[in-house]
Amino acid sequence: MAEGQDGLGRWPISCELPVQWGEMDALKHVNHTVFARWMETTRMYYFIACGFVDLFEKEGVGPILARLKVDYLAPVRFPDTVTVHTTITRIGSSSFEMDYRITSAAMGGETVATATVSGVVFDYNANRSTPMPDSLRAKILKLEASGSG
Repeated sequence: MAEGQDGLGRWPISCELPVQWGEMDALKHVNHTVFARWMETTRMYYFIACGFVDLFEKEGVGPILARLKVDYLAPVRFPDTVTVHTTITRIGSSSFEMDYRITSAAMGGETVATATVSGVVFDYNANRSTPMPDSLRAKILKLEASGSG
């Protein structure tokens, strides 16, 4: 996991999610695609908290996923509850990176996966990337300041 810029990387958002029986595959562990959905859910809570969703609804400017890298560290099985932690670690002029840490309650809080997502601030009306508004950057920094570290 990358070390964030000053004021970033403080893990302000986490989401507890119960593992569903149907999320397991023929190998009797949660399929890798489910981890991406868990991260997506937590990412949306982050975007709601920092105002990215409001910006999209008002101006058509929102996030778009450019890259996803996941390191799977241990298999997850039903029954379990995972906690997905997320943070923004880098903000560029029109891009950002988010890190994830997924832990398992059944494994005593052990980290079962880590990930990094690269996102782009995207103007959906103009169909192109756009600079991150200063107001959004400030809200992200404020949200990150509330994190537990």
